[in-house]
Amino acid sequence: MVTKSRPTSAKPSRADVVLVASGDLREEANRTCWPAQRDMETALATALSRAGRKLVRGHAVSKARGHGFIGSAREGLDVFAHVDPEAPLVVAEAVWQYSNHVLPGLSTHSGPILTVANWSGQWPGLVGMLNLNGSLTKAGVPYATLWADDFASPSFARHLQAWLDRGTVHHDTSHVVPIGAVRVPPKLDQLGRQIAATLVHHKALMGVFDEGCMGMENAIIPDRLLHATGVFKERLSQSALYHETTRVSEAEGKDVLRWLEKAGMTFHFGRNDATDLTREQVLWQCRMYVATLRLADRFGCDLVGIQYQQGLKDLLPASDLVEGMLNDSKRPPVTAEGSSRILHKGRPLTHFNEVDECAGLDGLLTQRVHEALGEPVENTLHDIRWGDWDQSHSTDQWVWVFEISGAAPPAHFIGGWKGAHGYRQPPMYFRLGGSTLAGVSKPGEIVWSRIWVDGTGPVEKLCMDIGRAAVVRLPDGETRRRLDATTPQWPIMHAVTYGVSRDQMMARHKANHVQVAYATDAAAADRCALAKAAAARALGIEVAFCGTRGPGESAAVRWNG
Repeated sequence: MVTKSRPTSAKPSRADVVLVASGDLREEANRTCWPAQRDMETALATALSRAGRKLVRGHAVSKARGHGFIGSAREGLDVFAHVDPEAPLVVAEAVWQYSNHVLPGLSTHSGPILTVANWSGQWPGLVGMLNLNGSLTKAGVPYATLWADDFASPSFARHLQAWLDRGTVHHDTSHVVPIGAVRVPPKLDQLGRQIAATLVHHKALMGVFDEGCMGMENAIIPDRLLHATGVFKERLSQSALYHETTRVSEAEGKDVLRWLEKAGMTFHFGRNDATDLTREQVLWQCRMYVATLRLADRFGCDLVGIQYQQGLKDLLPASDLVEGMLNDSKRPPVTAEGSSRILHKGRPLTHFNEVDECAGLDGLLTQRVHEALGEPVENTLHDIRWGDWDQSHSTDQWVWVFEISGAAPPAHFIGGWKGAHGYRQPPMYFRLGGSTLAGVSKPGEIVWSRIWVDGTGPVEKLCMDIGRAAVVRLPDGETRRRLDATTPQWPIMHAVTYGVSRDQMMARHKANHVQVAYATDAAAADRCALAKAAAARALGIEVAFCGTRGPGESAAVRWNG
């Protein structure tokens, strides 16, 4: 049953600012995260009061439900039917939210729109806001955005006042350099063009196990834009994956689990299925891993994405362990059904977590570019979850927390498979449990990137941002602090982006996800970034470099230096 939200009892005036809060589709998550959202709204209301404005909720808090979130698309439609379409509107997020709950209403709202998040890793509010920003950009809806550690700070007050006065907020994006201003070495440009030409001629198939995960409208690439890159979708159903999983024998699942344990992965098992990780949960995941490879082989897919949320979560344990295995070159061997042929032997089957098709296209390009250059092919997406100064003072850098529930390959971890740990997925999101594939990413040089859909101009287009970063090793205590501030069961990457500040990244990035891949050294990472940019440009994608090739501000590290 879909719950309808009651409009607020107080009718706002034109001087008021209306607030809406998009939430999760899972009510347990909405109830658990509500106190953090309530505290954020209180601080935001105080900030607006100092500016002489009143914050009025566009929908009432439900005592019966235990929260004040919009919890479904239908509910969002009903809420916006009662919102003044010309009123200044704030979408405040301290939690993960489903963009499709509010995007229809925002798409027809004529008043100024502001998205706001608190700077906290507790619940992924920053992740939720970035997803909404990307979805609004894809939909061509004008908006401004703000984030803050402290809503009482002078900086936040200045930006908020600017939005109240003009409906816009200016952020520094001087770190963005169009590819036309960058000299791509001829050999790398030629390589990129060859990879693009091969992809267009020998087209690739993207296996999509149900589209539109968790309301991420920005994660769906329109067919017209995707086809221009030589990639097409094989739209598969998660019910087919469930059926195929049940057809995999328990013996085959045990073979996979034995391989993982022999490789050195540590599973943290318990006895209570509702709260602990159990062997039975992991065996189902191992069977799903076999099933995914066989379905990909049957349909000829070059890459796959599993939605898991929603639907599959009510039938099977989490798919995250499966996804991380698929993205690694060293993984349990699986044969085609009724054959001795090993599927994708010695190489990943690129998997894009949460069926983020932008990450899938990026991952496919990354794997082909890195393979051509003899660099590590393993790549994954991460959430841009949070970040902070290193409290251990082992580095003077501001360090991002890149973190994702699944898809991270052990090749990225300190110790590889021996550094991989399996914890039960949090019951709030994953009722049937399942193991994570957790680990701490090893220090090294990486390329980060994001493909996104820009619908703000006269013609919808694909864009790609590419940058460079270092993964740093932090002391165990600092790593634990960051894990405990976010989701300790998930894999973590400590990233320092070159030439891109926290606020510049937040201002420019049009997604909750960022794609990452290692290279053997800094020069190799530069080559990978330049070749991938050339390949994307040859496919008709609008490319920009972000930040610098390395630390510092000298001309030598600037992309256009």
